[in-house]
Amino acid sequence: MGIIMRQSIKGTIANYIGIAVGFVTTFFVLTKYLTEEQIGLTRTMVDLAVLFSGLAQLGTTSSMMRFYPYFKDEKEKDHGIFFWSIVIPFIGFFIFLSVFLLGKGWVISQYIDKAPLLVDYYYFIIPIAFFMLYMSVFEVNSNVLMRITVPKFIREVAVRVSLLLGYLLMGFDIINLDGLIIWFCGTYGLATLLNVIYLLSLKRISFKPDWKHLTPRLKKDICLYTLFLVTAALAGNITPTLSTLFVSAQMGLVYTGVFTIANYIATVVEIPYRSLGAISQPQIAEAIKNQDIATADELCKKVSLHQLLAGAFIFLLIWINIDLAFQVLPNGERYTAGKWVVFILAFSRLFNSSLSIGTSALGYSRYYYWSLIFTFLLTGIAIILNIKLIPLMGMNGSALSNLLSYVVYYILLLALVKWKVGTSPFSWPQLKVLVLIGTLFVINILWKDFVYPMFASLSIKPLISSLIDGAVKTLLFASVVIVGTYYWHISDEVNMLVKKTIAKVSRPRT
Repeated sequence: MGIIMRQSIKGTIANYIGIAVGFVTTFFVLTKYLTEEQIGLTRTMVDLAVLFSGLAQLGTTSSMMRFYPYFKDEKEKDHGIFFWSIVIPFIGFFIFLSVFLLGKGWVISQYIDKAPLLVDYYYFIIPIAFFMLYMSVFEVNSNVLMRITVPKFIREVAVRVSLLLGYLLMGFDIINLDGLIIWFCGTYGLATLLNVIYLLSLKRISFKPDWKHLTPRLKKDICLYTLFLVTAALAGNITPTLSTLFVSAQMGLVYTGVFTIANYIATVVEIPYRSLGAISQPQIAEAIKNQDIATADELCKKVSLHQLLAGAFIFLLIWINIDLAFQVLPNGERYTAGKWVVFILAFSRLFNSSLSIGTSALGYSRYYYWSLIFTFLLTGIAIILNIKLIPLMGMNGSALSNLLSYVVYYILLLALVKWKVGTSPFSWPQLKVLVLIGTLFVINILWKDFVYPMFASLSIKPLISSLIDGAVKTLLFASVVIVGTYYWHISDEVNMLVKKTIAKVSRPRT
């Protein structure tokens, strides 16, 4: 776990710098200068671009993770696998571009009543999708080389800083909505360029394919795996964007704007996994290739445990301060309707990010095709639940659809992974995490009834009393989690990190 821990920590730092930028953007710029409808427009456009680019990959990112161990050779520059990672998505882009253009009439019919603004900017989705496609391609090439920090910094920090600047330019009337959408396109284009420059600087990349290395058996395996992934992508890439697309179509862009702010808050829960998963998946692929199931199982358990620990802690901090968050949010009263959306989506993202590493072993094994039926099941359940629950529960119904579909998906799929591959993300220390964090959630309920009224009774402004309450509660709960994790020996890696930190701090200076 050495290189995984080092790269994950660096990547997580980049992620949280991005979160800080995103926090400023969302809480002090976006909600101040853009209307809910404009926020909903940008979110829906990005989600459609994500869907477009995900399909256009033709499974390239997963194929790179699975087959890179078969090409890995530093002296031969990995036998030109980079060439295929460029060409295949290029073909995929033009295939789905045709679908995107031919399907314009149907898309317009779905959104023209509730979200007419989206129709006006339909074609701008194309360049955003193209740049997102190759951002992902270049990132995964860096990931398999165990270099995730710079790509993470570009995606999480550079992109967000640029978008923040765009929002400010619009806020100060330097550009209008048209200019903001063009700024979006330029931001993702520049990020893609920076990614390819960094990748080339590693000097492991070759644009020349090594045809001799592609044995008939390897070509057959790659083609079958890619064909499988293309089919799976038709379902799998739809699911993450379903909530936004359904809320936009059935409720309108104003509600999508509220849902977007709630979803952004919930997204913070899964940030640690973006680094943990990115750096550990190549290791799992290598272990599966070498039929080292014990190592793959250990990696799955450790990644899942640390994501659950970090994600649950973040979830706790979000929820104990959720009312305060809406108080300090500019125009916060417009977004309080999304409070329970935050809770449901945060729980869903914690569940998803903690267990998704468990499905990676199946994807890199010879049983990968088994996951196809579950992918369609996930999407089918999510679509049906969105259709049924949004009319009954509004945005909360869409969030609940997301959670319930993932619960069913992981229960069934992880049972299959254990049976066929022999790996599992579950471990006993996870139960300790749930007990520790769950206890603090219960204490928070009691805190609201018995402790918060004392702060509220102070002869100061309500916002100031809420800030004091939030600061005290956050510091106290965080201390309990850190001390409890250490003394309950939940994670050997965390304990070792704490001991090293204490040793460095207490070391006398010479």
